[in-house]
Amino acid sequence: MAITRRDMLALTATAAAAPTSLLSGPAAAQQQFINVLTGGQAGVYYPLGVALSQIFAKEIPNVRSTAQVTRASVENLNLLQQGRGELAFTLADALSDAWRGNTDAGFNQKLDKLRAVSATYDNYIQIVANADSGIRTLADLKGKRLSVGAARSGTELNAREVLKAAGLKYSDLAKVEYLPFAESVELMKNRQLDATLQSAGLGVASIRDLATAIKINVVAVPADVVTKIGDPAYQASVIPANTYTGQTADVPTAAVPNFLVTHSGVSADLVYQMTKAMYSNLETLYAAHNAARAIKRENALKGVGIPLHPGAERYYKEVGLLK
Repeated sequence: MAITRRDMLALTATAAAAPTSLLSGPAAAQQQFINVLTGGQAGVYYPLGVALSQIFAKEIPNVRSTAQVTRASVENLNLLQQGRGELAFTLADALSDAWRGNTDAGFNQKLDKLRAVSATYDNYIQIVANADSGIRTLADLKGKRLSVGAARSGTELNAREVLKAAGLKYSDLAKVEYLPFAESVELMKNRQLDATLQSAGLGVASIRDLATAIKINVVAVPADVVTKIGDPAYQASVIPANTYTGQTADVPTAAVPNFLVTHSGVSADLVYQMTKAMYSNLETLYAAHNAARAIKRENALKGVGIPLHPGAERYYKEVGLLK
Protein backbone atom coordinates (compact mmCIF):
# COMPACT_ATOMS: atom_id res chain seq x y z
CA MET A 1 0.00 0.00 0.00
CA ALA A 2 1.37 3.45 -0.96
CA ILE A 3 2.21 5.89 1.84
CA THR A 4 0.60 9.32 1.33
CA ARG A 5 2.07 12.66 2.29
CA ARG A 6 -0.50 12.86 5.11
CA ASP A 7 0.75 9.46 6.40
CA MET A 8 4.36 10.70 6.31
CA LEU A 9 3.45 13.82 8.28
CA ALA A 10 1.63 11.70 10.85
CA LEU A 11 4.64 9.38 11.23
CA THR A 12 7.00 12.34 11.59
CA ALA A 13 4.79 13.89 14.26
CA THR A 14 4.65 10.58 16.17
CA ALA A 15 8.45 10.18 16.03
CA ALA A 16 8.99 13.75 17.21
CA ALA A 17 6.61 13.22 20.11
CA ALA A 18 8.16 9.90 21.17
CA PRO A 19 11.15 11.25 23.17
CA THR A 20 8.83 13.48 25.22
CA SER A 21 6.53 10.61 26.09
CA LEU A 22 9.44 8.32 26.87
CA LEU A 23 10.96 10.84 29.24
CA SER A 24 7.77 11.68 31.11
CA GLY A 25 6.53 10.18 34.37
CA PRO A 26 8.41 8.57 37.28
CA ALA A 27 10.85 6.66 35.02
CA ALA A 28 12.32 9.90 33.69
CA ALA A 29 13.08 11.15 37.21
CA GLN A 30 14.92 7.93 37.96
CA GLN A 31 17.05 7.90 34.82
CA GLN A 32 20.75 8.20 35.64
CA PHE A 33 23.80 8.87 33.51
CA ILE A 34 27.19 7.20 33.78
CA ASN A 35 30.06 8.69 31.79
CA VAL A 36 33.14 6.46 31.99
CA LEU A 37 36.34 8.46 31.41
CA THR A 38 38.94 6.34 29.66
CA GLY A 39 41.98 7.24 27.52
CA GLY A 40 43.08 7.01 23.90
CA GLN A 41 41.47 4.39 21.68
CA ALA A 42 44.75 2.52 21.18
CA GLY A 43 45.30 2.02 24.90
CA VAL A 44 43.72 -0.34 27.45
CA TYR A 45 41.48 2.11 29.33
CA TYR A 46 39.24 2.64 26.30
CA PRO A 47 38.20 -0.96 25.50
CA LEU A 48 37.69 -1.62 29.22
CA GLY A 49 35.66 1.57 29.55
CA VAL A 50 33.47 0.54 26.63
CA ALA A 51 32.95 -2.89 28.24
CA LEU A 52 32.05 -1.27 31.58
CA SER A 53 29.62 1.06 29.85
CA GLN A 54 27.90 -1.90 28.23
CA ILE A 55 27.76 -3.76 31.55
CA PHE A 56 26.19 -0.78 33.31
CA ALA A 57 23.62 -0.24 30.58
CA LYS A 58 22.61 -3.89 30.82
CA GLU A 59 22.70 -4.40 34.58
CA ILE A 60 21.59 -1.09 36.14
CA PRO A 61 17.95 -0.05 35.63
CA ASN A 62 17.21 3.34 34.01
CA VAL A 63 20.85 4.07 33.21
CA ARG A 64 22.35 5.63 30.11
CA SER A 65 26.06 4.87 29.95
CA THR A 66 28.84 6.12 27.68
CA ALA A 67 32.61 5.74 27.42
CA GLN A 68 34.53 8.96 26.68
CA VAL A 69 37.91 9.15 24.92
CA THR A 70 40.28 11.34 26.95
CA ARG A 71 43.97 12.00 27.50
CA ALA A 72 43.76 9.53 30.39
CA SER A 73 44.75 9.86 34.06
CA VAL A 74 45.37 13.58 34.66
CA GLU A 75 42.50 14.78 32.49
CA ASN A 76 40.20 12.12 33.92
CA LEU A 77 40.82 13.20 37.50
CA ASN A 78 40.35 16.88 36.73
CA LEU A 79 37.08 16.07 34.93
CA LEU A 80 35.85 14.06 37.92
CA GLN A 81 36.58 16.96 40.27
CA GLN A 82 34.44 19.14 37.99
CA GLY A 83 31.61 16.58 38.05
CA ARG A 84 32.02 15.85 34.34
CA GLY A 85 32.11 12.08 34.69
CA GLU A 86 30.96 9.38 37.07
CA LEU A 87 33.80 6.86 36.81
CA ALA A 88 37.38 7.10 35.58
CA PHE A 89 40.54 5.08 35.10
CA THR A 90 43.75 6.48 36.56
CA LEU A 91 47.29 5.52 37.43
CA ALA A 92 48.19 5.37 41.12
CA ASP A 93 50.88 8.06 40.99
CA ALA A 94 48.58 10.50 39.17
CA LEU A 95 45.88 9.82 41.76
CA SER A 96 48.32 10.53 44.58
CA ASP A 97 49.42 13.77 42.88
CA ALA A 98 45.78 14.82 42.39
CA TRP A 99 44.91 14.17 46.03
CA ARG A 100 47.89 16.30 47.11
CA GLY A 101 47.28 19.03 44.50
CA ASN A 102 50.66 18.68 42.80
CA THR A 103 50.75 21.57 40.31
CA ASP A 104 53.79 20.16 38.50
CA ALA A 105 51.73 17.07 37.66
CA GLY A 106 48.84 19.12 36.26
CA PHE A 107 46.64 19.61 39.32
CA ASN A 108 46.11 23.26 40.26
CA GLN A 109 44.45 22.35 43.54
CA LYS A 110 43.84 19.38 45.81
CA LEU A 111 41.15 17.30 44.11
CA ASP A 112 39.27 16.62 47.33
CA LYS A 113 36.09 15.25 45.72
CA LEU A 114 37.80 12.11 44.42
CA ARG A 115 36.69 8.79 45.91
CA ALA A 116 38.07 5.31 45.24
CA VAL A 117 36.01 2.49 43.75
CA SER A 118 38.51 -0.29 43.06
CA ALA A 119 42.06 -1.23 42.25
CA THR A 120 42.22 -2.88 38.83
CA TYR A 121 45.36 -4.02 36.97
CA ASP A 122 48.96 -2.81 36.68
CA ASN A 123 50.36 -0.59 33.97
CA TYR A 124 53.79 -1.54 32.70
CA ILE A 125 56.29 1.07 31.56
CA GLN A 126 56.96 -0.14 28.03
CA ILE A 127 59.77 1.60 26.16
CA VAL A 128 59.89 0.32 22.62
CA ALA A 129 62.55 1.34 20.09
CA ASN A 130 63.00 0.77 16.40
CA ALA A 131 65.61 -2.01 16.20
CA ASP A 132 67.56 0.06 13.66
CA SER A 133 67.87 3.01 16.06
CA GLY A 134 70.68 1.48 18.10
CA ILE A 135 68.69 1.92 21.31
CA ARG A 136 69.32 -1.04 23.63
CA THR A 137 69.40 0.62 27.06
CA LEU A 138 67.95 3.68 28.74
CA ALA A 139 71.30 5.46 28.31
CA ASP A 140 71.00 4.96 24.54
CA LEU A 141 67.96 7.26 24.49
CA LYS A 142 70.28 10.24 24.78
CA GLY A 143 70.25 12.16 21.51
CA LYS A 144 67.28 10.17 20.19
CA ARG A 145 63.68 11.04 19.29
CA LEU A 146 61.16 9.84 21.89
CA SER A 147 57.40 10.13 22.36
CA VAL A 148 56.44 10.33 26.03
CA GLY A 149 52.64 10.29 25.76
CA ALA A 150 50.17 13.16 25.76
CA ALA A 151 51.41 16.16 27.76
CA ARG A 152 50.78 15.74 31.48
CA SER A 153 49.05 12.42 30.94
CA GLY A 154 49.70 9.59 33.36
CA THR A 155 52.10 8.13 30.81
CA GLU A 156 54.04 11.37 30.59
CA LEU A 157 54.29 11.58 34.38
CA ASN A 158 55.71 8.04 34.30
CA ALA A 159 58.17 9.06 31.57
CA ARG A 160 59.48 11.96 33.64
CA GLU A 161 60.06 9.73 36.67
CA VAL A 162 61.77 6.90 34.77
CA LEU A 163 64.06 9.20 32.78
CA LYS A 164 64.98 11.19 35.89
CA ALA A 165 65.86 8.00 37.77
CA ALA A 166 68.00 6.94 34.81
CA GLY A 167 69.88 10.24 34.92
CA LEU A 168 68.22 11.69 31.82
CA LYS A 169 66.33 14.92 31.14
CA TYR A 170 64.09 15.83 28.23
CA SER A 171 66.83 18.23 27.13
CA ASP A 172 69.15 15.22 26.67
CA LEU A 173 66.92 13.94 23.87
CA ALA A 174 67.11 15.06 20.26
CA LYS A 175 63.33 15.47 20.15
CA VAL A 176 60.43 14.96 22.55
CA GLU A 177 56.95 14.33 21.17
CA TYR A 178 53.85 14.51 23.37
CA LEU A 179 51.59 12.12 21.51
CA PRO A 180 48.98 9.44 22.27
CA PHE A 181 49.93 5.82 21.67
CA ALA A 182 48.55 5.32 18.16
CA GLU A 183 50.05 8.53 16.80
CA SER A 184 53.43 7.67 18.32
CA VAL A 185 53.36 4.31 16.57
CA GLU A 186 52.53 5.88 13.21
CA LEU A 187 55.54 8.21 13.49
CA MET A 188 57.77 5.27 14.36
CA LYS A 189 56.55 3.33 11.34
CA ASN A 190 57.47 6.36 9.22
CA ARG A 191 60.88 6.60 10.93
CA GLN A 192 60.10 10.02 12.35
CA LEU A 193 60.63 8.74 15.89
CA ASP A 194 63.19 6.36 17.36
CA ALA A 195 61.22 5.18 20.38
CA THR A 196 57.97 5.45 22.30
CA LEU A 197 57.29 5.15 26.02
CA GLN A 198 53.85 3.77 26.74
CA SER A 199 52.42 3.11 30.19
CA ALA A 200 49.72 0.50 29.66
CA GLY A 201 48.60 -3.02 30.33
CA LEU A 202 50.53 -5.86 28.74
CA GLY A 203 49.67 -6.56 25.12
CA VAL A 204 48.50 -3.02 24.41
CA ALA A 205 47.13 -2.75 20.85
CA SER A 206 49.44 0.09 19.79
CA ILE A 207 52.65 -1.82 20.51
CA ARG A 208 51.25 -5.04 19.05
CA ASP A 209 50.57 -3.07 15.88
CA LEU A 210 54.08 -1.59 15.86
CA ALA A 211 55.77 -4.95 16.45
CA THR A 212 54.07 -6.47 13.41
CA ALA A 213 55.10 -3.52 11.21
CA ILE A 214 58.79 -3.07 12.14
CA LYS A 215 61.46 -4.89 14.12
CA ILE A 216 61.50 -3.59 17.70
CA ASN A 217 63.62 -3.62 20.84
CA VAL A 218 61.85 -3.48 24.20
CA VAL A 219 64.14 -1.44 26.45
CA ALA A 220 64.70 -2.60 30.03
CA VAL A 221 64.02 -0.43 33.07
CA PRO A 222 66.35 -2.15 35.58
CA ALA A 223 65.28 -2.73 39.17
CA ASP A 224 67.86 -0.25 40.52
CA VAL A 225 66.31 2.50 38.36
CA VAL A 226 62.85 1.62 39.70
CA THR A 227 64.21 1.90 43.25
CA LYS A 228 65.70 5.34 42.49
CA ILE A 229 62.25 6.66 41.53
CA GLY A 230 61.47 6.57 45.25
CA ASP A 231 57.70 6.25 44.87
CA PRO A 232 56.05 3.14 46.33
CA ALA A 233 53.56 3.18 43.42
CA TYR A 234 56.42 2.02 41.18
CA GLN A 235 57.36 -1.63 41.61
CA ALA A 236 59.98 -3.68 39.78
CA SER A 237 58.29 -6.08 37.37
CA VAL A 238 58.76 -7.90 34.06
CA ILE A 239 57.28 -7.79 30.56
CA PRO A 240 57.12 -11.54 29.82
CA ALA A 241 58.84 -12.95 26.75
CA ASN A 242 56.68 -13.04 23.61
CA THR A 243 54.29 -10.37 24.82
CA TYR A 244 55.06 -8.74 21.45
CA THR A 245 56.27 -10.11 18.14
CA GLY A 246 60.06 -10.35 18.15
CA GLN A 247 60.39 -9.93 21.93
CA THR A 248 61.93 -13.28 22.75
CA ALA A 249 63.12 -12.63 26.33
CA ASP A 250 61.68 -11.28 29.58
CA VAL A 251 62.32 -7.54 29.95
CA PRO A 252 62.64 -5.90 33.39
CA THR A 253 60.53 -2.77 33.89
CA ALA A 254 58.42 -0.82 36.36
CA ALA A 255 54.74 -1.49 37.04
CA VAL A 256 52.24 1.05 38.41
CA PRO A 257 48.75 0.10 39.66
CA ASN A 258 45.58 1.44 38.06
CA PHE A 259 42.42 2.42 39.89
CA LEU A 260 38.80 3.14 39.13
CA VAL A 261 37.75 6.39 40.78
CA THR A 262 34.53 8.35 41.15
CA HIS A 263 33.62 11.57 42.98
CA SER A 264 31.68 12.43 46.12
CA GLY A 265 28.73 13.84 44.17
CA VAL A 266 27.78 10.45 42.70
CA SER A 267 25.09 8.74 44.79
CA ALA A 268 26.03 5.84 47.04
CA ASP A 269 23.36 3.69 45.42
CA LEU A 270 24.73 4.24 41.91
CA VAL A 271 28.33 3.53 42.92
CA TYR A 272 27.17 0.41 44.75
CA GLN A 273 25.40 -0.78 41.59
CA MET A 274 28.41 0.03 39.39
CA THR A 275 30.78 -1.85 41.67
CA LYS A 276 28.49 -4.86 41.93
CA ALA A 277 27.80 -4.91 38.19
CA MET A 278 31.52 -4.84 37.37
CA TYR A 279 32.43 -7.70 39.71
CA SER A 280 29.43 -9.73 38.56
CA ASN A 281 30.57 -9.45 34.94
CA LEU A 282 34.34 -9.86 35.01
CA GLU A 283 34.28 -12.22 32.02
CA THR A 284 33.02 -9.34 29.88
CA LEU A 285 36.02 -7.25 30.95
CA TYR A 286 38.39 -10.15 30.35
CA ALA A 287 37.03 -10.50 26.83
CA ALA A 288 37.58 -6.78 26.20
CA HIS A 289 41.33 -6.90 26.92
CA ASN A 290 43.73 -9.47 28.31
CA ALA A 291 45.14 -6.95 30.82
CA ALA A 292 41.80 -7.05 32.64
CA ARG A 293 42.47 -10.61 33.78
CA ALA A 294 44.42 -9.10 36.66
CA ILE A 295 41.22 -7.54 38.01
CA LYS A 296 40.17 -9.65 41.00
CA ARG A 297 37.68 -8.76 43.70
CA GLU A 298 40.08 -9.90 46.42
CA ASN A 299 42.56 -7.21 45.24
CA ALA A 300 39.99 -4.41 45.00
CA LEU A 301 41.24 -2.52 48.08
CA LYS A 302 44.94 -3.11 47.52
CA GLY A 303 46.93 0.12 47.61
CA VAL A 304 43.91 2.43 47.87
CA GLY A 305 45.30 5.76 49.06
CA ILE A 306 42.23 8.01 49.01
CA PRO A 307 38.85 7.67 50.77
CA LEU A 308 36.61 4.88 49.51
CA HIS A 309 33.24 5.94 48.15
CA PRO A 310 30.40 4.88 50.52
CA GLY A 311 28.70 3.00 47.67
CA ALA A 312 31.79 0.89 47.00
CA GLU A 313 32.25 0.42 50.76
CA ARG A 314 28.71 -0.97 50.98
CA TYR A 315 29.45 -3.54 48.28
CA TYR A 316 32.74 -4.65 49.84
CA LYS A 317 31.04 -5.09 53.23
CA GLU A 318 28.30 -7.11 51.55
CA VAL A 319 30.84 -9.54 50.01
CA GLY A 320 33.00 -9.73 53.14
CA LEU A 321 36.03 -7.72 52.02
CA LEU A 322 35.33 -5.11 54.71
CA LYS A 323 33.90 -5.53 58.17
